[in-house]
Amino acid sequence: MREVMTKSMARNIFYGGSLFFILIFVGLTAHSHYYIVNTSTDKATLTESVAAGKLLWEKHACINCHTILGEGAYFAPELGNVMTRWGVEPGDHQAAFDALKGWMDAMPSGIEGRRQMPNFGLNDEEYQNLADFLLWSDTIRAQDWPPNDAG
Repeated sequence: MREVMTKSMARNIFYGGSLFFILIFVGLTAHSHYYIVNTSTDKATLTESVAAGKLLWEKHACINCHTILGEGAYFAPELGNVMTRWGVEPGDHQAAFDALKGWMDAMPSGIEGRRQMPNFGLNDEEYQNLADFLLWSDTIRAQDWPPNDAG
């Protein structure tokens, strides 16, 4: 004899399954939040210079062309790990400044039909702040994302 599923059995399966997956979702959300807040970055390294660099990043809308840790446009290179790709050692603020300023100053300007890095007219303090922000973003433990390929 074949057993037939009643409406109440189907409803119980639906509610039970929904509750199960909601609990899984809440657990994964809590785990992700814990990871981001407590283990992915070192709060002690968030200096005023890093914050000022982040503000410059936002002011000049760098994310409209560049990605950082996979977020943003794909018009220009990923910058989440740019300091590693450039060979700058963690914590070497002078080397980060020199690399960023040299790279930005070397960008062509006024060449018709070429993708171009705009000249924002940054002063040395702004270059240092932006370099410190990019140096800091390179220390975020992003589970090996993005890859450290040349770019």
